[in-house]
Amino acid sequence: MSDLLARHRAVMPSWLTLYYDTPIEIAAGKGNRVTDSEGRSYLDFFAGIVTNMLGYDVPEVREAVERQLARGVVHTSTLYLLRGQVELAEKIARLSGIPDAKVFFTNSGTEANETALLLATCARGSDQVLAMRSSYHGRSYGTVAVTGNRVWKNSALSPLNVHYLHGTDRGHPAFRGMSDADYVAACVADLRDVLATATAPDVACLIAEPVQGVGGVAMAPDRLFAAYKEVLDEHGILFVSDEVQTGWGRTGSSFWGIGNHGVTPDALTFAKGLGNGFAIGGVVARGDLMDGLPANSLSTFGGNPVATAAANAVLDYVLDHDLQANAARLGPVILDGLRPLADSLATVGAVRGRGLMAGVDMVDPGTGAPSPELAAAVLEETRRRGLLVGKGGVRGNVLRIAPPLTLTEDEAREGRDILVEALTEVDARASD
Repeated sequence: MSDLLARHRAVMPSWLTLYYDTPIEIAAGKGNRVTDSEGRSYLDFFAGIVTNMLGYDVPEVREAVERQLARGVVHTSTLYLLRGQVELAEKIARLSGIPDAKVFFTNSGTEANETALLLATCARGSDQVLAMRSSYHGRSYGTVAVTGNRVWKNSALSPLNVHYLHGTDRGHPAFRGMSDADYVAACVADLRDVLATATAPDVACLIAEPVQGVGGVAMAPDRLFAAYKEVLDEHGILFVSDEVQTGWGRTGSSFWGIGNHGVTPDALTFAKGLGNGFAIGGVVARGDLMDGLPANSLSTFGGNPVATAAANAVLDYVLDHDLQANAARLGPVILDGLRPLADSLATVGAVRGRGLMAGVDMVDPGTGAPSPELAAAVLEETRRRGLLVGKGGVRGNVLRIAPPLTLTEDEAREGRDILVEALTEVDARASD
């Protein structure tokens, strides 16, 4: 393992982060567990960054891919009809709830968000975009520009004119202690003020995540985006919902995260879990918006035969097994076991989440300040006990929990109990 780590550091960029003091190589997987190259087994509560939505070695997905490979066609390009792509687009258009929807496939969430920004700015003839503070939308030039999270903002240069809105910053001194209704009213007033004083009249769109995964599982109050959309509609501003992490029923209470706000967006983007590890993303949007580009465009590999074979099998599995209901049922098993720790442990600042998507804030026990060091310590403890979780947040102090949607109740309780043990151990050490 030390040899592989040395080779990694020699040829991979220094900013390519590895988890753990001694990084691990995941060598095999089955169900919702993985095994590292030294034979240690782990229950996976992060799913390859919210991507292995069905877990590992799923027969239905594997067989669909093998059937496509057996045909000898891995790639043809969108210059030819692709049956699997059309079938997948039909399903997603129907599930989106967007009127007269059309779908364009890409390789990733970053490309999907780039496409949505292209559609919106072209339709409105404007480079002005509204985005949310603490947001993350990808690693490319345009998506970095609309990302409101300094940890992931590598360049101040931008092809867009971006203004950031409130909505997930309830802990800010200006909003602390507000009720949901008062906070929503304050955010809407701020949006109106931004449009009246800081932008020209032709803003293209608002792009927002219903739950900010990289931002630390930060959530706007339900109905905030409905209130925002009323204002956006007054100005003809489009709304793009970034569902790369919240789609496919993960939040439990709705198939798309934006459903918790009672809003149908003009476009929504997706990726990650749809391929269960195969590279696929895309945009589903109103037909007139999707058709509005004046020049040719394509994605060479987006929606290729192998990726769409996998994605069709994944989406069918999600629907056939009602995994949204599973997320709704098992989310509380995890969250209800973690929430009391915010009162009993000095190092746990808050616990929040929805469905199978949760975050735990780690804070200094003396000052209450965000503590990325304690979050890293919990990662080490969970790994030692056989559980993989993630880490994020604007200050790097949030534990991220997003297991596969195929999680069983026994696995939910097992992972929850390991988390409680690890958090209690780290709290005891930090409080000495």
